[in-house]
Amino acid sequence: MNRTPSLRLPLIGALTLAAALAACGKHDDERTAGQKLDGAIADAKQAGTEAKADARQAMDKAETKLKDASAAAAEAATDATIVTKINAALMADDRLKATKIDVRAEDGRVTLTGTAPDAGSQARATTLANAVQGVRSVDNQLVVARNG
Repeated sequence: MNRTPSLRLPLIGALTLAAALAACGKHDDERTAGQKLDGAIADAKQAGTEAKADARQAMDKAETKLKDASAAAAEAATDATIVTKINAALMADDRLKATKIDVRAEDGRVTLTGTAPDAGSQARATTLANAVQGVRSVDNQLVVARNG
């Protein structure tokens, strides 16, 4: 009796099953190794391009914020300079140096509050403030002092 054919049948079945399982593991990807490598390189390039675009966008945002902050700081410094120069001009004026005049500036718009000794001094305060570089407008709210 030849028992060899009966041992071959289970062996052939096991090999067929193994081949079927191996085919399932391929996920229907019949690309060559070179094609797979090309695909991986293309994916890496795309990811790099997207990362570069994201980085550029983040840098643009940061640059815009820095410019805005710099402009705000420069404007604040300009307003402080305006106030300082107006106060110096008021102190240098014989009629206004003894008065209490509050000077405020915002975006180059100056507001004067307090008391002026007379109408001429009130007008002079506006003239002095307008003469300072960077002043856009002057809102003179000075009250003329009453003598009496």
